[in-house]
This record gives sequence, structure tokens and C-alpha cells, in this order.
Amino acid sequence: MSKPTPTFLRMLARSFLAGEPTIEQIVSRARQTLGRRWRWLAPLVRRYLAVFAGNVRPRQRDVVQFFLNDHGFKNAYQKHSHKLEIAQWLTESQRMQPVPSAAGWNVPEIESIGKLADWFGVTAGELKWFADLKGLECRKNLPRLRHYHYSVLIKVSGRVRLIEAPKPRLKHLQRQILVHVLDKIPPHPSVHGFVKGRSIKTFIAPHVGQRVILRMDLQDFFPCVVGSRVQALFRTLGYPESVADLLGGICTNAAPRDVWSAHSSYDVSPLHLREARELYSRIHLPQGAPTSPAIANLCAYRADCRLAGLAKSVEAQYTRYADDLAFSGGEFFDRCVERFSIHAAAILLEEGFTVHHRKTRIMRQGVRQHLAGLVANQHPNVMRPDFDRLKATLINCVRHGSQSQNHENHPQFRSHLDGRISFVEMINPAKGNRLRKIFERIQWE
Repeated sequence: MSKPTPTFLRMLARSFLAGEPTIEQIVSRARQTLGRRWRWLAPLVRRYLAVFAGNVRPRQRDVVQFFLNDHGFKNAYQKHSHKLEIAQWLTESQRMQPVPSAAGWNVPEIESIGKLADWFGVTAGELKWFADLKGLECRKNLPRLRHYHYSVLIKVSGRVRLIEAPKPRLKHLQRQILVHVLDKIPPHPSVHGFVKGRSIKTFIAPHVGQRVILRMDLQDFFPCVVGSRVQALFRTLGYPESVADLLGGICTNAAPRDVWSAHSSYDVSPLHLREARELYSRIHLPQGAPTSPAIANLCAYRADCRLAGLAKSVEAQYTRYADDLAFSGGEFFDRCVERFSIHAAAILLEEGFTVHHRKTRIMRQGVRQHLAGLVANQHPNVMRPDFDRLKATLINCVRHGSQSQNHENHPQFRSHLDGRISFVEMINPAKGNRLRKIFERIQWE
């Protein structure tokens, strides 16, 4: 039994992916590739569209696998293998194929690697180097050639977080993707973190004065978004596979294992260090890249839709601020909130996220209901200990001089305090005004 060659399968798959996903268009391109219109082509195209139509544009390898699993194609190839050959090689670029919901988004049309390089203003070689699809940054111990600066932080819980700050040239490319592509995509209405016109205040507003609030926290929010998921997001926007892979590569990273060796002396559990090493060594969204918050929000869109629908079914409200999730409602929600939290955690697990169960809280009106460091019982308010500490710092600045309170050596200590006061003013104008009056009495050195 003769089998189709990989070259034959790849070229036939390219003819299926090159242009509009309609029966007439695909049959026409396949006929051009094979040199004649075979009778089995149209039924094969119908079966192909039944599997892939309406979804994200499949990868070429997925189409090849479809051919190999399709009995009609295998029978046709066995019958006509001596006549089947590539009559004309397709050299044209694949066209944009956004999913129906993305058709109206004003993202730039980029249909080839060359056009993507021109859009960035770099050469094709530089583009592939920045995307690093071969994972050289993770495997090679050459810090000067890496695209990221790494910083390991130890949390209070003992877990490890890796900050990956892109170097200037890569950061410039990421900002271009953020401004011209990601910012064109509307976020979910329930998302309030890293969204223009929304803030932590709008995040807690729907939950103020509610009978019960359920707070949940996602564990390792950015690293949980893997590279294949990011590339699928760009294919959803309509970009061809080769372009989507490069865009995804620019926005993701795999941390080299040697970044952990300098931190082996820290008082960290070997289990936590091993978990962090394994988590960050796979391709993921780096915490520190300008594109990561927007991509994480978009990759969580389906989870947000499901959670919003689940909340609506129990007459509750749902909002999310990055990895902080909040649900609130009245008496009906109060009666089922424990079971609701289990269903919500199951949805998040199905969508590729992990709930930090130790941080899950059910808060009724008899206790302090707090979300993302703010109190939500009667009206949005800053937490009393935070307010008191800031007030004490300002008073000590008045009495003993500003530098006496700059314990963390902030280079712009005045701007630092001004920003903290502005935050309080946004949440509680009356309290913020009291702090502002003390701030104005400080004699700055």
C-alpha cells in the first residue's frame, strides 16, 4: 500500500488553508495544485469544513492529520496514487481568516513573514531571533544575547515569582503589538484590570453593600497562559500560522534554568523552587512584558463568559481584576455560595487556570468585606491599617523631615507619596483630602 508523501500532504493542506474557507474556493485551489478536478475533492472539502469551519484557522499539521485519518481520502489515494502529483506549487501567502466575531476588529492585515518584518521595521532574520521559536534563550547560557532581564522574588507564602523584563528592542516590538493589535480587541465587560477606563474602583463597585461576597484568586496567572494558547489567539484574529507563531513568540518566553542557580541560597522550600523552575521553563506569558496583561485577559475571555453566565444563574455579579475574582449577591446567592465556589473552580480548571484555594473567602455583611485591598461593606474605602500607616508617614515627614521616612530609598519619594495619596483620593475623596493637607505641610529637602 502506497502512502502519500509528506510533501504531497503539505502542499494539499496549503491549498486548503490559502484563501477563503468556502467549498468553491478550496476546490479551485486544490484543483490548481493537483492539475485536475478529481471527483473526490468536493466531498473531502465538505468533510474538512464540517470539522474546521467556524473555528480558529487550523494549523497545517492538523489538516495533514485530517487527511491521514479520512477514509475517503485514503481510499481515493490508494485508487489513484499513480496519477496523483503536485502539478503546481502554491507560492502565494495565506490570507487573513478571522473568526466571525473578530471580522470587525481593526487589526493590521499581515499575511506573510516578510510583511510582518516590514511592519516591525526589522529584517526577517532579526524577527525570527526576537521570536525565538527554537527556544535558544532557554537552552543557551549566553546572558548577553538574551532578550530578558530576570529577577526572582520570594513571596510571603514561600512561593517563588519570576519577573521577566524585556530588553529595549524586544520591548519596542511588544509595545507595537499592544498598541496596534491587542488594544483593538474589546475586553470582556467583567474585566477591570489593565483596561482603559476601568480601575480597581470599578472592579469593586458592583459588590458594594451586597449581602455576601465570594473572593477567589488565580495562582500563577501569567505563567499559566502557555505559548500555544497565545499563538491560537493570533490565529483567531485571522493571521496565518507562520505570522501567528512569530507574534506569539515575541510575546512569550521560556526562562533558562540557570537563572535559579543564583537563588539556591535563599530560604525557599526545594519543592517550591522545583515547581517554579518547571513552570517558568515552558513557554509562557512573561510577567514584565507590556503585552502580557492584555493577552492574559483575552485568553481568559471564554472563562469570563462562563463565570459571568454562572453568576447570572444565581442572581450574582461577577468582576475580575487580573488574578482577583469577585462574586456577590443577595439571599439566593448566599444560600448556594459554597457549591457555587466549587463550580467556579471547576470552570477555571477546565479553562487552564488554577485557583489558589487558601485565598478563597466567603464574606458576609457581619465581617469586613475586602477585595484587592479595599473595603466594600457600605462604600468603597481603603483599609484602616493602610490609611493609618500612610497618615503616620506623612506626619513624621512634617515633624522629622521627608528623608527620615524614606526607609525603602525611593529615588522619587515625593512622587511616591503623591501617588499613594492620589489613590486614596480616588477611592475616598474625604480621607484623601485630609492626607493631602498634611502632604502640603511637608518641607521637602
